[in-house]
Amino acid sequence: MRSAALKADGLLLLTAAIWGAAFVAQRAGMEHLGPMAFNGIRFALGALALLPLAMRSAGTPADPYSPKGALLAALAAGVVLFLGASFQQWGMVYTTAGKGGFITGLYVILVPLIGLLFGQRPGAGCWVGAVLAVAGLYLLSVTGDFSMEWGDVLVLISAFFWSGHVLVVGHVSPRMNPVRFACAQYTVCAVLSLLSAVALEETTLRGVMGAAIPILYGGLMSVGVAYTLQVVAQRDAHPAHAAILLSLEGVFAALAGWVLLDETIPMRGLLGCVLMLAGMLAAQADELRKPPAG
Repeated sequence: MRSAALKADGLLLLTAAIWGAAFVAQRAGMEHLGPMAFNGIRFALGALALLPLAMRSAGTPADPYSPKGALLAALAAGVVLFLGASFQQWGMVYTTAGKGGFITGLYVILVPLIGLLFGQRPGAGCWVGAVLAVAGLYLLSVTGDFSMEWGDVLVLISAFFWSGHVLVVGHVSPRMNPVRFACAQYTVCAVLSLLSAVALEETTLRGVMGAAIPILYGGLMSVGVAYTLQVVAQRDAHPAHAAILLSLEGVFAALAGWVLLDETIPMRGLLGCVLMLAGMLAAQADELRKPPAG
């Protein structure tokens, strides 16, 4: 259905824009809260926002998952989401919104490369994309003494978990009720994040109130709206279209950081961003040439 695919692409572009701006909220929130507390509260808020819809949402008659299977699928997605969000949020304490967005976008290349572990063979475009992305990451993040800033390293680690999350969501979302699945995985992520905050951080009511606006954006928009749009859109979107459109969050993050936080990226870093974006697009060239399934 071409109309359904176009609608899905539009939803994914909106998702990328919301996520890009969320890097600004994540940076601002770190002035008041620890990364685990920030994530825990925002994912709990996102889950609560979806709970009424999830309770009223009808199940799918053709759903192949038993209640136990659906629970395990949501648990797996929630754990991967927790790991990706934790490393990313920890990294945002030490890096800029623009750099965080572009480095996170490397999951677009990692998704097909991870397929090697399952016997899949990426095409030439993926390898070209990987080379371009590595070159771009070097220009953006590696300093003259061949070291990377700690924040960039943490966000890079998160990209591996984001790629795993895309794979999990892409596999289970066509088989499950999207609203219930989204609400369940946010709940898992929120519980794990809050438990980590209790164990590792000191959280105060004053800090929560100080981060109220970033939390509201991160919880209601980035989690409640954007992650749900991802789950819904990936039911109809071409996998390559989804990966490319979601990778644009790095562009939106750089723009939001420039406009709202007055962050700048030097010319060397801008060239790195261009190479990374080119690599993300090249990595999906082989998939784009394939006709959509069905």
